[in-house]
This record gives sequence, structure tokens and C-alpha cells, in this order.
Amino acid sequence: MRPTHLSGEPDRVLEVRGVEKSFAAHLSLGRTQVLRGIDLDVRRGEIYGLLGPNGAGKTTTLKIVLGLLRADRGTVRLLGKSPADPASRLKLGFLPENPYFYDYLTAREFMDFYGRLVGIPAGTRRGAIEALLDRVGLTAGRDRPLRKFSKGMIQRVGMAQALLGDPEFIVLDEPMSGLDPIGRREFRDIILSLREAGKTVFFSSHILQDAEMICDRVGILKEGRLVREGELASLLTTPVETFEVTLEGDPPAGGGWTPIQSRGGETLLRVEGRDSLDRLLRGVATGSAGARLLAVIPLRRSLEDLFLSEVKGAGEAESRPLASAAGRR
Repeated sequence: MRPTHLSGEPDRVLEVRGVEKSFAAHLSLGRTQVLRGIDLDVRRGEIYGLLGPNGAGKTTTLKIVLGLLRADRGTVRLLGKSPADPASRLKLGFLPENPYFYDYLTAREFMDFYGRLVGIPAGTRRGAIEALLDRVGLTAGRDRPLRKFSKGMIQRVGMAQALLGDPEFIVLDEPMSGLDPIGRREFRDIILSLREAGKTVFFSSHILQDAEMICDRVGILKEGRLVREGELASLLTTPVETFEVTLEGDPPAGGGWTPIQSRGGETLLRVEGRDSLDRLLRGVATGSAGARLLAVIPLRRSLEDLFLSEVKGAGEAESRPLASAAGRR
């Protein structure tokens, strides 16, 4: 269940309006524009995914939101304040894409150092650190120097430090980078638990499967512009016109369906259009070909289809088969 807003609380944790940013080109020959008028909101209690290919401007956007970079134009309000105001970051947790930590410290020592920085009292700091290391799967590695950590383990300790101090707003730059499938599943569960606890999560990613499984809303960046944004459920709601049908035996004669594969006496068909599906099912029901219906699966638009249609162009995306609804949320 989504958390309800408390009376009087602002609905938006983050507001970005007309943000532009450029950097000096190689040898300072002109400037390269990275962001071209970004407008977006992150609402309290949601998971917002900022998606885009490499070089689209995701990390630059996050750095401007955090006050690590200054926009050339536009405004940003973070928890009701300017990112230039240190008070805007008092309730903020952040995991960078490529974290660099003091590698001679153990995970426990590193967390104690950051716990002191965020002002956690000594009486509660140790318990909070132990709980967070357990939460990110570092129970066994807490006394190992960080220089001996793999990239995935560094991501885990980075997530733990981002959650120190019970932040209200958590910003994660490519949080699944370097994680194995088990680690990605654990991180997804952590992010979902943060939402259930009333926190707000804003993260960038190029791993579309993870974003589709956990996001409430997404924004798609292309060449520094936000080309699509909205509720994930609304963006992916399209009429179902393609189906996968599994038959035992040979399919009836007719048009509108194409065999994909046959194995063990079963045939998988791709059926285009509801009228074709009706004709196929009538043919199976009459028994004219001796086939028996085993399964009908509607193929719905996936986040990958939407992403490719926006980033690479509709024509290229339409040439790809739609992702099956089987196994999806």
C-alpha cells in the first residue's frame, strides 16, 4: 500500500524547472550542452526512475539536484530549499555511481566515520551500523578492509552509508551497477521497503528490467532532454493486439498467425490481431486440425519497448518483438 501524505506536507520532494548545463569542450574549443531545459518533479513517497543511454545527462542531472554542480539556467528545489543551502541535504542519502571510499578502513570503521559525519549519537551509532550492514548483506564482511571488496560489495557498503541517519529522500546513481542477480534482487527489495516506510527514492539506471519492477514513475532522457515522463502503469498501457498461443498438434490452416517454434509435439504461434486470434480459436474448437489449445498469452508493451521507441526511434523499436507478459509484474 502506498503511504498517504500527511496534512500540510508538500507533495513534491524535488522540483526541477528549465535546467540547462554545458561544459567546456576538448581544449576549451567551445562548449558542449549536456542538459537542454529539464523539467521534472519527484513526489513524496514514490520511486522515480531517471532512465537514459550513456551520455544522456542522468548523472549531471543528479549532481545538479545535489548541489555538486551548478546549473547554467533554471531552478531546483530540494526538500523545499535550494541545493546551494546545506540544510537541503540534512535529510538526504546519496549513493554515487562510482563511489570512492577510504579503502584502508573496514566496512564497520567506514560506517562509523560516516555515522559521525551525519551526527548519529555514539549511544545508537553502533547498533544502527550493524543493522544496516546486515540489511545490505555484509554481515560476514564488516571487518574486512574495503580495498579487498569487489565492486558489488562496494555498492553494498555505499547503499548502507546512503541510509545512515534514516534519510527522507534517497538519491541513487546506477545503484544496481556491479551487482550479481542476487544482489540486484536484494537492492530492489531494499528500495521497495524504503517506499513502504514512507521514504522517497530518486534513482538513475540503464537496467530497464529493474526499473520496470519497482518504479512508480519514470522519466526518459535523450540528448539532454526529458522526452517522456509519467506513471509507469499509464505509459505501458496499450491495447493488446499481439498474442502467443501454444497448441498441442498442428495449427489450423489460415492467415494471421506465424509458427515460432515446434518442440515435443507442441507449437508456439505468434498471432497478430484479435480477429486472427478469434479465427484460430474457432479452428481449434471445431477440431478441424486435431490441435488442442494449451495457452494464450497477450503480449503487452514493456519498458524496454517504450525506451527504445523514445531513444532510438519508433521505427526501430517496432521491428523488435514485444516482450512477453509471462514472468512480468
